[in-house]
Amino acid sequence: MIGRILASAAIAGLTVGILTVTLQTVFVTPLILEGELYETGARVHFATDGITQSPAGAPSALAEPGRLVSSFAMGIVVETAFALLLVAAFAIAARFGKTTDARTGMIWGLAAFVTLHLAPAAGLAPELPGMIAAEVGARQAWWAGTVIATGAGIALIAFGKGWLPVAGVALVALPHLIGAPHLDTYFGVAPPELSAHFAARSLAAAAASWVALGALAGWLWHRGEADQA
Repeated sequence: MIGRILASAAIAGLTVGILTVTLQTVFVTPLILEGELYETGARVHFATDGITQSPAGAPSALAEPGRLVSSFAMGIVVETAFALLLVAAFAIAARFGKTTDARTGMIWGLAAFVTLHLAPAAGLAPELPGMIAAEVGARQAWWAGTVIATGAGIALIAFGKGWLPVAGVALVALPHLIGAPHLDTYFGVAPPELSAHFAARSLAAAAASWVALGALAGWLWHRGEADQA
């Protein structure tokens, strides 16, 4: 059992890690690099006192090979860790007679995306460099609480009986009824259009990665079960 878990997680993590970093490099990292230009003052969005507005345009992520290599290494490590958690969940589900394949693995991946990315982003959107936000501790606490409540809520909705799914819906909604910490005003150096573009692409890349990871990990797990049958 442990060997199957480790093998499935390693293969899925390596494969999807390459996919994830490729998506990040092509679609997300250029926007981060552009945001850093506004953060450092190399580009200016609002024209004041004779300073002209800088033209838009994302730098290439390939311009920093060291950063690219470290991103690939970190991406593979992170996706392997996520794959290990998913496959461990498949193993627990198998103890209760639940069969996992590529399709159900994809659903697990979507649930993880909602828990770790989409639900927190409803209160705290992904942030570009230079964006001004509320105190870090308060945001981290709200993010952690949202992840825990969303994960527990989805589990109750999916597996609970009787009134438990209703409690799951309430858990998912609770952090958003409390509200994420925000400043009383809006200001920052990055263009709002760039920030919106970054948030959308970050969530899209995360969704694609989790769906791919869940599908591949589920397929590998199911194939292992078939080999043992």
